[in-house]
Amino acid sequence: MSTIYIRTLKRAEHTVFCVADGQKTYYDPQFNRSIPYSSGQQVKRSMIDSLSAALNEVPSPTTFVFSNNSKNELKEEEVYASCDPTYADQLLGGWMKATKGGKDRTIKRRSPLSISSMRGLHPLLAGVDKENVSFDRSDRPNNEVIVRNEKDEELNEDQIAELLGGKDRSLSRKWIPDNKRATGLFVQDMAIDMRRLFCVSLNKLEPEITDETEAKLREDGWMETETVFGKSLVAPKQVREKLIPALAYAIVNWTITSNQARTFSLMETLAISVSDNANRIAGSIRAKLKEEYENKAEPIIEEDMKGVDTFVSLAASGYIRTKKESVDAMDNAQQALIEKMMAFDYENQLN
Repeated sequence: MSTIYIRTLKRAEHTVFCVADGQKTYYDPQFNRSIPYSSGQQVKRSMIDSLSAALNEVPSPTTFVFSNNSKNELKEEEVYASCDPTYADQLLGGWMKATKGGKDRTIKRRSPLSISSMRGLHPLLAGVDKENVSFDRSDRPNNEVIVRNEKDEELNEDQIAELLGGKDRSLSRKWIPDNKRATGLFVQDMAIDMRRLFCVSLNKLEPEITDETEAKLREDGWMETETVFGKSLVAPKQVREKLIPALAYAIVNWTITSNQARTFSLMETLAISVSDNANRIAGSIRAKLKEEYENKAEPIIEEDMKGVDTFVSLAASGYIRTKKESVDAMDNAQQALIEKMMAFDYENQLN
């Protein structure tokens, strides 16, 4: 098959990811609950960061374009990706370059990795709680306090003391109420399109690369081949053998890197399922409503489902009934992904 489907189950504990008003949530109308989530873009960014770390490479550069008007004000214009598939993050992450005014052809490459958001395994198995926090530096005598009046003039120390007269108020302590924190079991899905994973289209009507980049790739050993998307350039075998283990590592070991310091959670991976069947992958890690209890759901991992390889970590047994958890489960998942990606015939896809 030409597509690999992956479902990842993680656990988060009293943490923050995808920040907006403390923690981004969406509303589930069936169970009347707000569910925390991490956007697919954030998951993709975290995965690309893990990929670059595994390769020990600096990601591709980005060009930011600004204009300067008569008032000497900077205005944001276009943002350009390098659009160079010799960078791993570009080849696997995709790109788009559209110039202002339409003077040049827009070039774009859709990522061969389709990445979902990370959301609750079930609305009853993930949620948000709120806490009040404080920023307290009242024990430090060297703090600097600035108070300005309505004329934007700074008050001196005596004026500030007079202002605070009769008030129980600290100027070195801030109260921050209603901070959202996410806790629960979270699932994230991915599909890898093997037909486009290491292939760049040569379609001149919907270009992915410029003529200059095409010439550079041919010099670097990229070979022309025929795919269901038309003529394409495929990355050399040595390039694929370098990138596939790094990609497998990133898929298994990515983490949300924007966790705030005071709300860090390991967000450990409990299980990973790999299959070429989307319907089966959905059933491999799921939840089921309990008949004997109202508004209760139980997480389920199908450990022996036909057509699905499921890998269960030791941590999973603390939250889900399992039988085959193992200390090297994530290593085995990584190796399974490597073998599946290595086995695909990238040069002879139509044979």
